[in-house]
Amino acid sequence: MVVDDKFIGLGLAVLSSVAIGSSYVVTKKGLMLAAEKYGFTGDGFEYIRSPLWWCGTTMLVSGELMNTAAYAFAPAVLVTPLGALSVLVGALMGAYFLKEDIKVLGKLGCATCLLGSVLLVLHAPGDKDIQTIDEILHLAIQPFFLLYCIFVTVFASYMIYKVAPVQGRTNPLVYISICSTVGSVSVMSVKAFGIAVKLTAGGENQFTHASTYVFALVLVVTTLTQMNYLNKAMSEFPASLVNAMYYVGFTTCTLSASIVFYQGLNTSDWASIISMMCGFLLNFVGITLLTLSKTASSASSKDGGIGSVREMSMRSLDLSQGRYDHVRTSSIELEHARVRRSSGAEEEES
Repeated sequence: MVVDDKFIGLGLAVLSSVAIGSSYVVTKKGLMLAAEKYGFTGDGFEYIRSPLWWCGTTMLVSGELMNTAAYAFAPAVLVTPLGALSVLVGALMGAYFLKEDIKVLGKLGCATCLLGSVLLVLHAPGDKDIQTIDEILHLAIQPFFLLYCIFVTVFASYMIYKVAPVQGRTNPLVYISICSTVGSVSVMSVKAFGIAVKLTAGGENQFTHASTYVFALVLVVTTLTQMNYLNKAMSEFPASLVNAMYYVGFTTCTLSASIVFYQGLNTSDWASIISMMCGFLLNFVGITLLTLSKTASSASSKDGGIGSVREMSMRSLDLSQGRYDHVRTSSIELEHARVRRSSGAEEEES
């Protein structure tokens, strides 16, 4: 019995979500250990000395490889939203390994995400039939998609060089926006390269085309950029919050890029389109509920942190005043010594 390509892609997408969701937690744990042992503070690359970080990265790469294969068999409008499952896995594992509490809203969000994923599986349309990598290249050089790529390049460059150094460690949207926009172009490259591998495995060698290597190069550059800023976000903010915000931003940007790239959805059935959009909305609502459930505990911990910071600031102020008083006292005593010394010298001369 021949298995439909869509179901192969579906299976790979589910396995990919499990691996990626787990990798976020393992990577977060590795970053925490790197901060304790090697002094990693969010800048630099000290985290690469942590074996646990490498384990999480290996899981992430494995998940991304399965995700790449999934794009070769199933449409992006199905594979990308199923990333909600990685949020669920990340939340459950974060609660167990990172002691991140899942409240009632979080549990409701998990259930909503599952329902949205089911709707997407049932109603997501298939991809256009593509026979060669050159057909994908033809779609990639269309004016609207080129404009989209230029926008992503300008936006990401501005965020990386102007905004991130100032607000990156206080606002999670900075790093997440970089990952999401760059990731949307990465998905299109993944899709193209995955189809090239699939066609080559079927007997039609696509590695004789220069466009295959162009898509591979774009894939490497965009993936490295994603991983770098995702690591920065993970080191500064809770794993569940990063996972949730990244899913919403990444899915929105990827769906936008896919619609621009393929010049619309490959279906005219409004019932399927409406059901698919309901699935998207349910996933977004579920992710929002999960994020809100984390915000309360995060806010309470921040309040405690502010109190501690204020207390430390007062202590530092008291200590600094003491040091300055000591300096002033020493200066006065030094001046008195000079006066006594000069007066003594004058008496000897007289």
